[in-house]
Amino acid sequence: MKSIDEQILRTAKEIIVKFIEMGRLSPSNFHESFKDVYATVDETVKKTVNQAPPSNDTQD
Repeated sequence: MKSIDEQILRTAKEIIVKFIEMGRLSPSNFHESFKDVYATVDETVKKTVNQAPPSNDTQD
């Protein structure tokens, strides 16, 4: 699960950086906007992971 959390964090960061680059977000609003983007990505990914059928891979 740690890997998924790291990927969620990276994805949220990339989205915020793109918004700042495009001028759609001011760096002064970073804190509030990042929390919203992170929560949305986290909820979406974890909902998808929980709905995915179990894989055939086994870990020993």
